[in-house]
Amino acid sequence: MIRVCISGLGKTGKEIAKFLLEQKDIKLVSAICSPNSNKKGKDLGEIIGKGNTGVKIESSDKIEQIVFRTKPDVVVDFSSPEAAARNAKVFSKLKVNIVIGTTGFSDFTLKRLFLLANKHRNGIVYAPNITLGVNVLMLLTNLAANLLSSYDFQITEVHHKNKKDSPSGTAKKIADEIEKGIKHSGNDDTEVQVPITAIRAGGVVGKHDVMIIGEDDKIEISHESFSRKAFALGTLRAVKFIKGKVGYYEMNDVLNLKKVLNDYIQEENKSNKKRYKNLLGKNEIKAL
Repeated sequence: MIRVCISGLGKTGKEIAKFLLEQKDIKLVSAICSPNSNKKGKDLGEIIGKGNTGVKIESSDKIEQIVFRTKPDVVVDFSSPEAAARNAKVFSKLKVNIVIGTTGFSDFTLKRLFLLANKHRNGIVYAPNITLGVNVLMLLTNLAANLLSSYDFQITEVHHKNKKDSPSGTAKKIADEIEKGIKHSGNDDTEVQVPITAIRAGGVVGKHDVMIIGEDDKIEISHESFSRKAFALGTLRAVKFIKGKVGYYEMNDVLNLKKVLNDYIQEENKSNKKRYKNLLGKNEIKAL
């Protein structure tokens, strides 16, 4: 049983809390909101439509007391970038592991998260790209960039009109994967910059499109989240991964997709060798 605290109860945080409450191997032991939130003092079930849960929502200015009393193994943080960075410092000092799905961090703050995990010997998963599908998209774009390094790459991301960071943390990660793929291909271009178009409109949960355009053809890779349950599924994987671990991780560590791909290729190679061996045997028999 993994004891979990949820920090940040916006639309995504509420969906994750609802999902975690349904898991048999997860016990949601505490919930944290901002000091000025009108959710403070309410039962968690009241705001997620689950009835009485026995989990009282408490203010983030009481984190130490909350941790000592409820003893979470992992904190899931979907609060604001400022609050998540501030909270991470306290949780790390208390040696509580963290899954951070909040986006909008500066490069300096990300370096601080890495240093916190190494200094305090707790575990941190930083996952602005927490959905499983978008991680597959990243792997595919990395492969495409390696194979088609002479092509032009363009990212377009669409999110709801209330999303503050632009471009999204996920779009930046996709751009990083493309740039790594191009560099690993041996492309001599020292300055690889992938343009990102960010759109904020309506209630779009999240959509990322990658266009890969050559002189004579075009490839498009796309991922869209239809509901915030996609975030909850990824969060569950990250929570189970980080329990008991030490160090700084990202979602590619959680899913280990490159190992999955390598294992698949090795199995395909074995199957092909076996098939060719059988064919060769039949031809030799006919020649006799």
